[in-house]
Amino acid sequence: MLSFWEKDSFYADTDIVIIGAGLMGLWSAYELKKAAPSLSITILEKNATPLGASTRNAGFACFGSLTELISDETTMGTAAMLSIVESRFKGIQKIRANFSDEAIQYDACGGFEAIQNNHFTAANLDGHIQYLNGLLAPITGSHQTFCNATKQLNRYGVKAFDHLVYNSFEAGIHSGKLVNELTNKVLALDVRIINGIEVKGWIKTGESIEIATQFGQTIKAKQLIACMNGFTQTLLPQLNIVPARGQILLTKPIDGLILKGTFHFDEGFYYWRNIGNRILIGGARNLDIAGEQTTNLAGSDKIRNHLAQFLATYIDTNHPIEIEQYWSGIMGFTPNKEPLCTWAEPNVLAVIACNGMGVALTPIVAEKVAAMVLAND
Repeated sequence: MLSFWEKDSFYADTDIVIIGAGLMGLWSAYELKKAAPSLSITILEKNATPLGASTRNAGFACFGSLTELISDETTMGTAAMLSIVESRFKGIQKIRANFSDEAIQYDACGGFEAIQNNHFTAANLDGHIQYLNGLLAPITGSHQTFCNATKQLNRYGVKAFDHLVYNSFEAGIHSGKLVNELTNKVLALDVRIINGIEVKGWIKTGESIEIATQFGQTIKAKQLIACMNGFTQTLLPQLNIVPARGQILLTKPIDGLILKGTFHFDEGFYYWRNIGNRILIGGARNLDIAGEQTTNLAGSDKIRNHLAQFLATYIDTNHPIEIEQYWSGIMGFTPNKEPLCTWAEPNVLAVIACNGMGVALTPIVAEKVAAMVLAND
């Protein structure tokens, strides 16, 4: 049983309830309070801290790599690919406009993509670079988003690759500090965040939505925003969001580590970067796509062992590489690889599936959230 004090504060009726205190939920709350400061907003987070992908990713700004963008253009078309890249680019700019580089450890180091001769882009790499640069120039304001860095390959701490492409707009970021800073920002706007509360379902009661939680408490809201990403199937199975586990390893400190910056390989399926004199590496879920379509955070030896072997094969170091830590995050994917922002039910907005690029996309998708919710008020 709730006390009178709890009912009249934490669990009081509210204008909007947001499920999920990750990046999507936090940016949505921020945009709504910016546009309508009088709104009362409560965020319900089922874990002590967000446990999807927001604080369990690899710490990339998420601009994207050359072969990934070419692959996206093939599957979704040029216009859709460019629209998503523009949102990523604007999202990164928005993050930096709201937080100092120091506060979120934003490292504007640029990004590299390693490419082997067996990839179809290798035979005409400069042609692909020139083509994408032309498409992206109106978005980035640069005529050289990508450039061929193959001649300098041995300078960057990698080996056994055939080609290297540099991208000046990729960056490293501290995912935990970004979420923490954004949390502080929404709390300062009088948004309530309740951790440890799992939403089990909801019913429509007149003009309100009554939201049920695992301990029996209920909260009434006028509108509900579901920001559960890879965990969406639990409450909104009709949306057919596919979970995707991203496994990550972190090495012990490596003396004399040359590698610095962010790196991609194989159309974005592999990604690694330095954290000081350690290496963080993630991905390789394309080795077992079906097996990695899970919300189980435990990870698998198959992927972990492969990532460790990848480091041993491709990282240039005179010292053995030892793994100190590993973890997993859960992403959400749509069939067309585009973010989903839709009314799943009357007054229930589903905002999910940034398809592994949530760091950059959530600040911009949240603007659409605010517009849709306020138009529905």
